[in-house]
Amino acid sequence: MKDVRTKILITLALLLVYRLGAFIPIPGINPQVFYDAIRDAGGASDFLNLLSGLAGGALANGAILALGVGPYITSSIVMQLLTIAIPGLERLSKQGDEGRRKIAVYTRYMALVMALAQAIAIVWSLGIANNIDGNLFGASVPTIVIAMIVVLVLTAGAMFTVWIGDKITEHGIGNGMSMLIFVGIMSTGAMAFFVSVRDVFTNISYIVTPIVFIVTLTIIFSLIVFVDLAERRIPVTYAKQIKGNKMYGGQNANIPMKINAVGVIPIIFAFSILNFPQLIMSMFWPDSGATQWYADYMGTGTWVNIVLTALLILGFSYFYASLSFNPEDVSRQIQQQGGFILGFRPGVPTRDYLRRVHNRITLFGALFLMFMALIPSLIFNAVTPGSALNNAFTSIALLIIVSVALEFDKQLQAQMLAKTYKGFLK
Repeated sequence: MKDVRTKILITLALLLVYRLGAFIPIPGINPQVFYDAIRDAGGASDFLNLLSGLAGGALANGAILALGVGPYITSSIVMQLLTIAIPGLERLSKQGDEGRRKIAVYTRYMALVMALAQAIAIVWSLGIANNIDGNLFGASVPTIVIAMIVVLVLTAGAMFTVWIGDKITEHGIGNGMSMLIFVGIMSTGAMAFFVSVRDVFTNISYIVTPIVFIVTLTIIFSLIVFVDLAERRIPVTYAKQIKGNKMYGGQNANIPMKINAVGVIPIIFAFSILNFPQLIMSMFWPDSGATQWYADYMGTGTWVNIVLTALLILGFSYFYASLSFNPEDVSRQIQQQGGFILGFRPGVPTRDYLRRVHNRITLFGALFLMFMALIPSLIFNAVTPGSALNNAFTSIALLIIVSVALEFDKQLQAQMLAKTYKGFLK
């Protein structure tokens, strides 16, 4: 188990480096400026708080790793969509490991562009240029130079984060990017929980808040784990085939269809689309009537926003599910391997059956994501009103925490099992 222990230590060391980068301030700025600007960001505050939460509060700290993995996540989603839309990228994705490596390189280039754009947008929207004192390492520097330094440091920090994630994936355990997001969310939640516990020492009546929150969080986590592990298994029977002197086939297999195969992506898409107009208007026209109208009638918490969020989650769930599972390809593969689903002839009947089952499962998964996007926040605000824990554990955060924890456990078990078999064979 020495190799597994080494991988765990490497993972912890790289995560520690990432967390240290969330507290090292950008040269030439006052971290309090970032904190105050995010707090007073108006319509953009929801989007900026989401970025800060995923980065473990690094954005609010004015740290060098303030962007976290946000640019890489955005570029990964865009590349997945472009792979479907552009035939050249689609052919490249089907070329095995070499094609995937090239797409990974393109994703990093796009992440660099996204990081630069987000850094400029943050400096612009937060009005950092108007709040910098122009002091850099004891010397007076023009404000525009400080703003450029902030943009460059934020961009470099985002790419350094990508490097850390790649090293965790290569030398550690688990998906590196997912682990960075997990640690960022958990650190934000831990800080909020410590604040809640600290309040108990000032007033013993506040002890109800952390207790009720933990109980509620446990129930919601149990529901997420139950749905995340749930799957529909379609039995496939393979006919016996004689090739030469050997007999092949004659066995049974299953086609697993996960209830929530699309993960948290539909929620991220829906949230981003609805908040992007408000972010742009808050950046360029913060005091306009249109900005105020959007915040009052379509902003976060309004009924229009809730309905549109639900509809967008439903649409994106079906769209993304269609990218991850193609009934026609699966039915063709089953037919080519001499298999069949009991009660359905190979070919078109099998394809239609798989499509029908997949659409029903996708609908259930979409309804679950709608529930997770809307209900937990209402429950938390009802049982623990005004608590900082409500902002730390959002619906996106809860889904990511569970999925990453389950994936890490699965990979750790696989690593330990592989080492056990290796030792047995020796």
